[in-house]
Amino acid sequence: MSKQMTLNVRVSGALSDFVAANVGDVGTYENVSEYVRDLIRRDKERVESERLVALRAELTAAFAAPESDYKPLDADLIMARNARG
Repeated sequence: MSKQMTLNVRVSGALSDFVAANVGDVGTYENVSEYVRDLIRRDKERVESERLVALRAELTAAFAAPESDYKPLDADLIMARNARG
């Protein structure tokens, strides 16, 4: 299980005003911690989505390759390749 982490962040000026507008009675979030957790979750989803797009592009290119580019593999070759790297 992941350990809990406490963060201390200072914001001022326009950033502070923006956070204040999104927290409390006037905002979407009850408190700053809830807001930051949601921002982190969204950023995590963005990173995962970017990775998925990259994987799809890689797979699309691999499957678009002509059949003559394919090389036969067996379990021993795969295990040897994975052991190297």
